[in-house]
Order: sequence, then C-alpha cells, then structure tokens
Amino acid sequence: MKFLLWLLLLFALAVALTLVSHDAGHMQLVYPPYRVEMSLALFVLLLLALFAFAYLALRLALAAVRLPARVRRFRAERARDEGRSAMMEALAAFFEGRYAAAEKAAVQAMELGEHSGINPIIAARAAHELREFDKRDAYLAAAEGKTVGEATMRLMAATKFSLDQHQPQAALDSLKELREAGAKNHIGALHMELKAQQQAGNWDEVLDAVDRLEKRAAMDATAAGQMRQQAWLEKIGAQARDAQALRAAWKAVPGEFRRRGKIAAAAARAFLGLGDRETARQILTDSLDEQWDGDLVALYGDCFAGEAVRQIEQAERWLRQHPDDAGLLLALGKLCLHQGLWGKAQNYLDASISVNPTRAAFTALGQLSEKLQKPDEAFRYFQKAMELMRIED
Repeated sequence: MKFLLWLLLLFALAVALTLVSHDAGHMQLVYPPYRVEMSLALFVLLLLALFAFAYLALRLALAAVRLPARVRRFRAERARDEGRSAMMEALAAFFEGRYAAAEKAAVQAMELGEHSGINPIIAARAAHELREFDKRDAYLAAAEGKTVGEATMRLMAATKFSLDQHQPQAALDSLKELREAGAKNHIGALHMELKAQQQAGNWDEVLDAVDRLEKRAAMDATAAGQMRQQAWLEKIGAQARDAQALRAAWKAVPGEFRRRGKIAAAAARAFLGLGDRETARQILTDSLDEQWDGDLVALYGDCFAGEAVRQIEQAERWLRQHPDDAGLLLALGKLCLHQGLWGKAQNYLDASISVNPTRAAFTALGQLSEKLQKPDEAFRYFQKAMELMRIED
C-alpha cells in the first residue's frame, strides 16, 4: 500500500513539473460573490499540497486512536517479559539451592501475569524445602486445572512431598491420579512408586516395580539385586510367627536368592524361632555348600535336633577346608556341648575365641562350665560376654 502511494506521488510530481515548465493555461474558481483566478500549474500544486496535508492528518488521527491499544499491548509485553525473566530467575535459584529466592521470584512471576504452571510448582517445591508446608499446599492448589503436562508436574510434586513426609498412601494416591489423567508411567514416576511401596511395606509391589525399572534399563543389576534381597528379607520377616506362611514365603524365594547369606540367615532364624531346627539346618547347609559364609555358619550350631552326631560330622568336614573360621569353631563347640562332648566342646570354643573372641563363644563357655560344675569359671565367662555386649552396643 505504501509503495502504491509513493508511486502515485511520483506521478503527480512529474505532472506538476511538466505543467510548471509549460504554460498550460489559467483557471478560474467562482463562488458568488467571490472569484479566484490562478494558473493551472499553481492549482495542481495546491491540490497536491492539500492531498499531502489530508494524508498526514489522517495518519495522525489513526495513530491517536490506536495509541491506547498500543500502550496496553506494550505494557502487557513488558509485563510478560518481566514475568518470563522472573520465572527463569526462580528456576535458576531453585536449582542453585536458594529456595527463599526461588519462591520469591516464582511468586513475582505469577503476579506479573506469567501463567505457566511451572511457577506455582517451583514456589511449592521451594516452600517444601523451607518446611513451610501451609504455603506449599496453597501454591500446589494454585497449580490445579492446568494442562496435562502441568498436571503431571503438580502430581509429581505432590508425590515427592508425601514421600518426604513418609506418607506412602498419599504418594500412591497421587501416582494413581497421575495414571488416570493419562500421563505415561515414566521412569521418574516408577522410582517414586518403588519408594512409596517400600515405605508402605508392600514388598510384592516392590518386586514388581524393580522388574519394570530393570526392563527399562533404569536400574542396574546390582541395585536391583539388593532391592530384591531386601524385599525377600522383609517378606520372610513378616511371616516369622506363622509356620505355614513362612514355608510358603520360603518356597517362593527364587533359587538365586535362597543361597544368599543374609536371606538364608533370616530364614534359618525364623524357622529356629518356630522350633523347626531341621528346616533351618537344611537351609544353612544348602547355602554353605553353595557359598561359604563365616557369619552364617555360626547359626549352624543352633540347629541341633535330637542326636547332633551327623551335624558334627558335617561341620568337621567343613573344618578341613576352613580350619581358622571362628564361626565354624563356635558352631562345633555348641554342637558338642549339646551332645555332651565336654572336652571337644572346650577345645572348639577356646579355638574360636583365639581366632575371634565373641559374646556367643564366651556365653557357650559359661554354659559349659555350669555343666562341669564350675560356677566361678562360668561367672567369669558370662562377665566377659557382658563386657563384649556393652562394647558392641
């Protein structure tokens, strides 16, 4: 449009110059009783001047009419820029650990009209770190009713808050709402679900979450194995008062975990607590045959049932391979004590103490001295056991 106007103006100037350079005649304007006479060239020039003046006046009028809208648009753009700048400042402050500054900047961004759902989330997370929970909940409520992506941020933040305050059920409810909202079950949510299930003691769900994380390469094999071991330990411990449930739980333990020292020890202690020494002995034997564990073998001495001769023979076969194992020597001492082999019990227990003096070994020696009618010696052994217990505590 501007190009066309300039083109017309150039044509008009060309015509005017042509008329000025040649005498094109005169013209007369009559409006009774007035009469104006002038050359045609002058009339054309005046007409062009009038057109230019009218054009400029129209542009000025339009600019004046549009001025308030432009001012409003300018102010809105400036506020938006300032709000975006405040939001970026809030993000930087939060990740730098300056939580008070992050909260202040996020609130400023909201006041400046920056409507992104990230601002109340930043403010809520900063307030959470400052342990201002009422303000945190208010900011979190302000983030409701946003888009799916912003709702995901709100629910993930709510889940983290619940986990930090050890409220696993609230965390699981937030994760359920997240799934129902159509958000994908991403890795961050899976890690939070794993932690929530741990806090809630839902060990079957913990095992399932570990499987899903490992399939998505979000957890290495070592960490997954440790997590599964913890879950099976907890499941065994939870059934320690019910023989039938304990057997079912032990049967469900995968083979690769059955022979792990910690799991075998937990299961053996649970069966010993229920009086099932034979099952405890079999668990320990299987685990020790697979992988030797000096701490685990010490429990073997508590698994006597009736005649302990067969167990003593098994332990002495192990002793040929592990002659300086204090736990094995302690187990042999306990078994010989149970079988009434006082001399062998004394020798094995003394050997165990020479390798590693433990409270259990001194206690067994005290019991042996009582059997041998030596109360003073028994008292000294029990006293040493008490001293070691205080040191260990």
